[in-house]
Amino acid sequence: MACPICDKDTNPAFRPFCSKRCADVDLAKWLGGGYAIPSNDPDDIDELEDALEKAKQDPELPRPS
Repeated sequence: MACPICDKDTNPAFRPFCSKRCADVDLAKWLGGGYAIPSNDPDDIDELEDALEKAKQDPELPRPS
């Protein structure tokens, strides 16, 4: 089996990756939204707009500086 990040042989300690570095690269892609599936469904757009509006009104959420 090949590592999905760099195509080297996998290491059983980090399967399905070859190393901790490739596992971390994959995690960063997940956390950064790199694996998001785009949607053109109008319901998804409405839900996103509602969630963003709710987030703007929530004083407990951290704000970027």
